[in-house]
Amino acid sequence: MFEMISTGGPLMWLLLGCSIVAVGVFLERLFLFHRSTINVGEFLQGLSNLIRKKNYAEALQVCSVTPGPVARVMHSAVIRHELPRSDLKEIVQESGQLEVPRLERYLSVLLTIAYIAPLIGLLGTILGLVDTFVKFNVISGQATIGDLSEGVYQSLITSAAGLAVAIPTFILYSYLAAFARNLMHDMERGGIEVVNIIEDNRNDDELIEFALGRENLKKASASSEDLKSGSEKS
Repeated sequence: MFEMISTGGPLMWLLLGCSIVAVGVFLERLFLFHRSTINVGEFLQGLSNLIRKKNYAEALQVCSVTPGPVARVMHSAVIRHELPRSDLKEIVQESGQLEVPRLERYLSVLLTIAYIAPLIGLLGTILGLVDTFVKFNVISGQATIGDLSEGVYQSLITSAAGLAVAIPTFILYSYLAAFARNLMHDMERGGIEVVNIIEDNRNDDELIEFALGRENLKKASASSEDLKSGSEKS
């Protein structure tokens, strides 16, 4: 490897640096994405139980200690559960929009490396060929086929290295981009579901209060009728 880098010229070191940066970005994003991934269905089930019990403090605590953008989006809705449904939807959307740049951070670096690595390799090849023919011109063209093939070989190393860096880097970028899209989908699902849970719990409370009100009204009506019948008897 060191021999190939030395043979390919200074641009080979640039390609080596690009590959190191690409691997570093991939590992950092992969660790973050895996740490941010949660089972949305189970999380929503636990959160739903807490909200139905009016235990909003514990629901907020659960969202706070759970890592990842999905829990943060849900936290933004739970902490303002008293607001109307339309306001909660806007809060969830804004919270999700703030999380998107965090998920896409550094992905552009991978894409840039995948694009420029072949160009760097092509530039190295062209410079190597120019240098080879300059050397031939100095010695008045007195060179064998072996000398020419050696110069071409040294020039093409950078092109091969550029493609060797670009292809895996683009694959890593595609994998991370798909991972980020899945997390965005989980954020959208979690935000919609938690708003629905809060709203359903609010409607259930209104129905209970309405039922209790009707029952109290019936009791009051029955009491008034009893009093009326008693007064008529007396």
